[in-house]
Amino acid sequence: MERSFIISQGESRPKSKIFYSKWKRGSRQLIHMIALLILVGQLYRVTCDQTYLLRSLDYVKRTLRNLNGRRVTFLCGDAGPLAVGAVVYHKLKSDCESQECITKLLQLQKTIVCRDSDLPDELLYGRAGYLYALLYLNTEIGPGTVCESAIKEVVNAIIESGKTLSREERKAERCPLLYQWHRKQYVGAAHGMAGIYYMLMQPAAKVDQETLTEMVKPSIDYVRHKRFRSGNYPSSLSNETDRLVHWCHGAPGVIHMLTQAYKVFKEEKYLKEAMECSDVIWQRGLLRKGYGICHGTAGNGYSFLSLYHLTQDKKYLYRACKFAEWCLEYGAHGCRIPDRPYSLFEGMAGAIHFLSDILVPETSRFPAFELAPSQRDKKMQ
Repeated sequence: MERSFIISQGESRPKSKIFYSKWKRGSRQLIHMIALLILVGQLYRVTCDQTYLLRSLDYVKRTLRNLNGRRVTFLCGDAGPLAVGAVVYHKLKSDCESQECITKLLQLQKTIVCRDSDLPDELLYGRAGYLYALLYLNTEIGPGTVCESAIKEVVNAIIESGKTLSREERKAERCPLLYQWHRKQYVGAAHGMAGIYYMLMQPAAKVDQETLTEMVKPSIDYVRHKRFRSGNYPSSLSNETDRLVHWCHGAPGVIHMLTQAYKVFKEEKYLKEAMECSDVIWQRGLLRKGYGICHGTAGNGYSFLSLYHLTQDKKYLYRACKFAEWCLEYGAHGCRIPDRPYSLFEGMAGAIHFLSDILVPETSRFPAFELAPSQRDKKMQ
């Protein structure tokens, strides 16, 4: 398996299309560079090969020169390169450069917390993605890297936004925190409530227990009651079609919300329904849509790894490995070619990330979504 994903060490700058596409100006260029940073950092993490860390530094420098200020989240904006750059510089003992990245990241906060902003709350383009960037720093560098007051300010903005929409939709009693993206109330991890609730439940977010119990928990239960008889979940609250089994839309994204709810609230119903999600993914999760992590087989495989972390049941590790076997036969299944075939979330880079995590499943984590194992609250498991 190692030969399937490890980059050749023969050249200082790899020529692979995974790493180099035409760096067009604008948001697409920035997203490509964030993907490079995440993937090379992952390969350093699982191999402990210093070469990858040095390559990360090269990509950090390139990326920081191309920040455009148009978006502010981890995966699709400036927050990602600044957060990863801070971590890379920290690992290389370049503390001044690391702090400079952190300072620039925190300067984006005014946009995040502005109540007049039309910024959404979801993970890929909204406040939850920026919150992930702050939590990522405290996980990778150490607690207190980003002060608690800065995190709380972002959390409060997300909560107030959810309360406002819930009141407007007259759902305050049933779903105290309601969110939408492009005027649609999505359910899944990428653009929807599952991803937002998941971030709010992270121990590093330090959301107070009263808010978790009175605001987050009933909202999760509201989403739970929207699931199909099959055990899968709709893409949005208004969608009645049981079709999508993706991390972005469907059970593979919701399962992360459920496992985190089980850790926080200690109620068996969340674990039971997470296991039922796993069965749906096992039956329907090998996708012709591709091998990526957003709406592909690799992303679905991460749901099994999440359950394996929680339960230590090797059934879920087995399922993850079988999905990895499918990904190792990349291109052999007649899958649709994604719009960005080498990207992290749609294409080959995401599959490589998943395969590398299979080598060390105990420390695996869905990129730009799950935090490092060191941040998981051991007492809750």
